Amino acid sequence: MINAQIEIIKFPQLEEILKSNDEKIKVINFWATWCAPCVKELPYFEKASEIYEQEGLEIILVNLDFAEQKQKVEKFIAKHVIKNRVVLLDEIDYNSWIDKINKNWSGAIPATIIIDRNNQHKFIEGELNQDELNGLINDILNKK
Repeated sequence: MINAQIEIIKFPQLEEILKSNDEKIKVINFWATWCAPCVKELPYFEKASEIYEQEGLEIILVNLDFAEQKQKVEKFIAKHVIKNRVVLLDEIDYNSWIDKINKNWSGAIPATIIIDRNNQHKFIEGELNQDELNGLINDILNKK
């Protein structure tokens, strides 16, 4: 069952997600409905979720549309059969938080952070294909 309901969060809540050390490997992708490369790669995150479900992988899709467009984003999620957790980040002053995510991030999306079980972050700015995403996840899994 697809849960098209999304939670609207502020940056402090996102920081908690980034910092929580719950023995899971986290893949956090920043995207928007209006970003063609973002939309193109969303199915790769869905597939990775299926492939690595038994490995303790958690995928969180952080949407950067405006909070007042929540219903539009929920319809998008339902239409595209997105099963991963989606949160809508309600922070319009991007400059106030982008450097806190990664100091090398220009702010361009899509962007992805992979956090291993030791809370080490790998940041990727730009579009990933399925093989690249799976390779990054495999690198983390084989690092144990």
